[in-house]
Amino acid sequence: MINQDSIEALKARLDVVDVVGSYIELKKSGANFKAPCPFHDEKSASFVVSPSKQIYHCFGCGAGGDSVRFVMEYEKLNYPEALEKLASSYNFSLSYTDNKNAKPRSQLMEKVNEWYQSLLDSNRVASDYLKERGIYESSIEKFGVGYAPDSNATINFIKSQMFPLSEAINLGVIGSEGGRSFARFIERITFPIHAPNASIVGFGGRTITGHQAKYVNSPETPFFNKSRLLYAYHHARQDIYKQKEIIITEGYLDVIMLHQAGFTNAVATLGTALTQEHLPLLRKGEPKIIMAYDGDNAGKAAALKAAKLLSISGFDGGVVIFEGGMDPADMVKNGAVEELSNMFRSPKAFIKFVVDEILTLHDMSDPKAKETSMNEATAYLMTLSPLLQEEYKPYLASRLGISPSFVRITNTPNTNNQNRPLTQKNLHKDMWELSLIKTVLEHPKFIDQVLDVLDPSLLAFHAREFSQALHGDKNAPELMAIMVDDSITSLKDEESLKQELLIFLTKYYEKELKKINTQASISFEEKAFLIRKLRGKIATLRKGELVAF
Repeated sequence: MINQDSIEALKARLDVVDVVGSYIELKKSGANFKAPCPFHDEKSASFVVSPSKQIYHCFGCGAGGDSVRFVMEYEKLNYPEALEKLASSYNFSLSYTDNKNAKPRSQLMEKVNEWYQSLLDSNRVASDYLKERGIYESSIEKFGVGYAPDSNATINFIKSQMFPLSEAINLGVIGSEGGRSFARFIERITFPIHAPNASIVGFGGRTITGHQAKYVNSPETPFFNKSRLLYAYHHARQDIYKQKEIIITEGYLDVIMLHQAGFTNAVATLGTALTQEHLPLLRKGEPKIIMAYDGDNAGKAAALKAAKLLSISGFDGGVVIFEGGMDPADMVKNGAVEELSNMFRSPKAFIKFVVDEILTLHDMSDPKAKETSMNEATAYLMTLSPLLQEEYKPYLASRLGISPSFVRITNTPNTNNQNRPLTQKNLHKDMWELSLIKTVLEHPKFIDQVLDVLDPSLLAFHAREFSQALHGDKNAPELMAIMVDDSITSLKDEESLKQELLIFLTKYYEKELKKINTQASISFEEKAFLIRKLRGKIATLRKGELVAF
């Protein structure tokens, strides 16, 4: 079993926004973050992540919990498996009550990378290639560039370091087919790929022996998902946050050369187009995004897809296209750093780029093709906010050479009410009661004071939630909904709580007194006794003293 102290130490390192944000795209909403719920189908965002409470909650389906619970639900793992997954992601070694079951984080990837690096200098072809591309030795060291030899040499090295081949297969360094093991990277320049926390999770490799596949990446593993990672993000992260800008390129060498030239906020996709899964990582720090893509047909198609995705998702930024067969690495090598800087300072805005690229796909001299291009462009504009639609209608019209009145964009209002907060499903939502419940949840030290004078049965609308709060059942969906609801405020100190209780209890006992006066089903003596008792409590409360329930 995993040691409980170790579990608590891991949880102390976790940030729910960081954990959830590595799986889904979160958008800032007041003090919290919101997103469409990943656990049920919905169009509007009812999924809330609270950094202050370190929990998430969906107001639509009721899913909720902490970082560990999210990984369990999203990855379909049990509790120990989720802990081990998070421990690996955060480079944290769990301890176990039975040392035989201890699973310290593997150092295989780091050892293999160190070995690849040590082999680079001894391979003349690989070293000459890097020098020819203009890469400095300091950059080779910074990015851990290495060289992978033949398959047998790699397998023998792993065995010599006492790592089981099964572990190397699980991590994607070794492949296995038909009972035969082989190295994934053979006679290639290697580029270690890191997770955002800087641990090595995979490799990219460029052939230097004319292999048909110029570049290859590690296969998908539990730790390596190329659609969620960006090359060199761990190097660029601080500058991305500082500059509020990120440059995304298509290749490893582009990134290395850009960093070498001072563009230290550059990263690259891993041989894949930008995807929805990249967005949570890009959202961190809320940077402006510059897509730096090649000017060939494949580059422009990738840029169009990325620009659509980013603009629809509300990102700010633009596209820089490199024409004439050049790329960022070539420009740095040729000393065109100032020209590069100017290009990055004035990218074509995503929306303009998308509209222009859509129009270039059609023959504008053909009226029918022109109409088709207008329909495609307006369909794209409809995916944007109403304000942006109005702003870019004149731009589309001017590019088509028509009156803006011909550009018609209609939107169907969203009448989907299925995602209303749970606390609003009760038509008798009582903010005072909810505030009291939130106070108890946030300040458990007040529970005894409340219990002395107040029973859950006294609450007219939220007695069940109050009872759950008193029992510390913080995982109850109703309580999570209360905890992440910014419209519900808690009382901050004991005196404020006392004053609120005095007002509430006075009103409650006054109502009870009126009920007693109108009841004919009890005897005169019993009625007189209850009236005296209630009047005594009301008098005490009006003096500013709480009375026992």
